[in-house]
This record gives sequence, C-alpha cells and structure tokens, in this order.
Amino acid sequence: MASSPISSKPDLGSLRIGDAQRKGGNTGKKLAIAALPLLLLGALGFARFALRSRRAVVEVATAAAPDSGGVTTALNASGYVTPRRRATIAAKITGRVTSVHFDEGTRVAEGQLLATLDDSDVQRQLASAKADRDSARAAIADFEVQLRNANIQLKRARDLQAAGVQTQEALDNASTAADSLKAKIDLSKQQVLGAEARIGEAQQNVDNCTIRAPFAGIVVSKDAQVGEMVSPISAGGGFTRTGIATIVDMNSNEVEVDVNESYIARVKPGQKCKATLDAYPDAPYDAKVRTVIPTADRQKATVKVRVTFDKLDNKILPDMGVKVAFLEEEPPAVAKGKDLGPQAVAFIPKSAVRSDANTSYVFLARGGKAERRAVKLGNDRGTDVAVLAGVAPGDSLVVKGLENLQDGQEIETAHP
Repeated sequence: MASSPISSKPDLGSLRIGDAQRKGGNTGKKLAIAALPLLLLGALGFARFALRSRRAVVEVATAAAPDSGGVTTALNASGYVTPRRRATIAAKITGRVTSVHFDEGTRVAEGQLLATLDDSDVQRQLASAKADRDSARAAIADFEVQLRNANIQLKRARDLQAAGVQTQEALDNASTAADSLKAKIDLSKQQVLGAEARIGEAQQNVDNCTIRAPFAGIVVSKDAQVGEMVSPISAGGGFTRTGIATIVDMNSNEVEVDVNESYIARVKPGQKCKATLDAYPDAPYDAKVRTVIPTADRQKATVKVRVTFDKLDNKILPDMGVKVAFLEEEPPAVAKGKDLGPQAVAFIPKSAVRSDANTSYVFLARGGKAERRAVKLGNDRGTDVAVLAGVAPGDSLVVKGLENLQDGQEIETAHP
C-alpha cells in the first residue's frame, strides 16, 4: 500500500520576531541616539581645545612712554628717506656703450666721466665737415690769386682804352672778370662759415658720446653695461636701455611723510621733529619741517610733508623707512600747574586697540601667551592713541594677528 507524500510547505512562523527581541533592538537604537549629542559636544570641545592650544603668530609693538619736559608730540607719521637731488643719467643720443667707468657705490665729482658711446660715425661726420672747410679755404686762396691777375689786366685795359688803342668792350670784359672773382671769393667765404657750423654740430655729436656726472654724489644704480644700446627714448623692443646710472646727492637726503589731512593743522614749517630710522630705532635724529606740500591726495586723504635732518651721517640712506614725531611746545596752562584732566600713561598704536561692546581692550604678549587687558583711551595723535589706564610703558602689544585671538592663547611674537 502506497505511503502518503510528506508536506514541503515552509514554516513561516519561525521567521516571526518575538516581543523580547523587538524591545531589545529599540533599546540599542535609543542608546545610539542619546549618545550622539555627547559625541558632538566632545568633538566641539576638542576642536576648541585644539584652537586654543594652537600657537598663533602675531606682530607686536611696544607701548611708548609719554613725553616729559616742555615738549610734547603732536602726532606721529611714517615715511621714507628721499633725496632732493636724484637723477638717472642718460645719453642725449642713441648709441652703443663702449666703456663704463663706475660701479654701484662709487663717489663721483661734478663733470666726472661716467661712460662713453661708440663715436665712429660722428667722428667721420666731423672729419667730412673739416674737409669741406679746408676745401673752401683753398678755393679762396686760388680765387685771390686770380683776382690779383684780373686787377692787373683791368688796369691795363683802362690805360689802353684811355689811349684809344683798345675798345670799350675789352675794358668791360676785364672789369667783369675781376668782379666775378670777387663774388666767387665771397661765396667761398660763406662756404667756410657753413662748414664751420657743420663742424660745430659734428663736434657736439662727438661730445654727446661722452656721459659725465651732472653733480657730485654716489652712484646707487648701474643701468648699462659695455656693448648695450642706450637711447634717450624707449626703443628696440625692450633691448635698448634708457639710462646709464642713477646718482644721488647724499647731502640732500630728507624725509617725505604722508600726514592725514585731519591732522595737517598740527604741522607747520620750521616745526621741530624727531626722526627715527627703522634700521636704527634707538638713535633718533633731530629734524624740522622744511615744507608742507600745498596739495592733498584725494585717494588717500593725506598731505605730503618734507622734513630735513639737522645733521646727516652715513647711516641715512635713500628709501629707508623712518618714523617722524612732530613736536610742539607744552601749553602754558600746563606750566602754570592747571589741571587739564587725566594725563596719558603711555601711547600705543591704534592697530593694537580692539573693542567689545562699549569696552576697549588690548592683548599683551607675556610669557608666550596673549593676555587680554581692558584700557581707557585718551586723545589720539596720528597713528597712536593715548592710554589713560591699563597699559604701562614698555608693554608688548599685539598689533596684528588672529582676529579671534583668545585670552591665554599661546603666541609667537614678531616685530613689524
């Protein structure tokens, strides 16, 4: 008897998720969601710690002590040493350099030979003009000999015509020959004058091949070498030089500064100044205002002021950076002991001051860290501002660096 077939239907009930398993899965998911904010807070804290621990590179400046005595600083300005006599020496003609007799740093006297150009062509023109002059002079000598003979013949013709031996026509011919020779002599003399003029022109061209110093000074730039072409105008597609050398009269060095037009009323010609070279910050020079240029720069809202040194030395070089403090006599009220209000304890650059709401503060550089310090400010003077409280002279202040610098953040200092 045949057996009944075995049923092959799958048991779907075995795939059902129980309540216990469903609750366990929801618990893990809830724990992951709850831990997510903690992970975010931890990441933010780590990032903040990393930012705070990062060493920031900043520029610092030193707070200056207030002026003492009967002289105070009206304002400060920055500029550069500029010579009044500075010239780029160029040739009057286009030519090839054949010799150079100077180098950078060479002291030259007025009229000293600096360089020469190829003068072979102009020398030939000079020789040709001289030959024309000599030829005209030789023609004059020949015509003068002929004129003497013509005068003899003219006298003979007159005597013969007076005796009735010779005709009037012969006398006229003799007179015409003498007059023609006189005219030829006058023409030759004019030709000599023309040749002399051409000689002078050719000689000037020869002299133009010699470049000399227009005034005494020091060569600060050597702009051409032997074999190069020079020209008073730019030509040759950039292969032609326009200058031979640049000479500076060191005795004419002065300072040119740009003063904000808002403070130009504090500057007057003859006003005493203190000029401090950036290269020698510990050795200020006595100076005075030479002139205030009577025009303003509308783009920068500044006025140029020229300041002369009372005494020059070899340390003062053209284009050096310099800071100028314009001085003014202390008001009479101070001398009488009158109270003019709080006095400044220091002067600091405006770039060091930051603001937060209604509070002004600065960052001091101490021990490799930035220290926030609230300050009370007074009047400003140019690029500096007076501090009434919060900063002492000699403190190092951050003037340039991270915008979001934090109190206590480690920094690396560098002077601007």
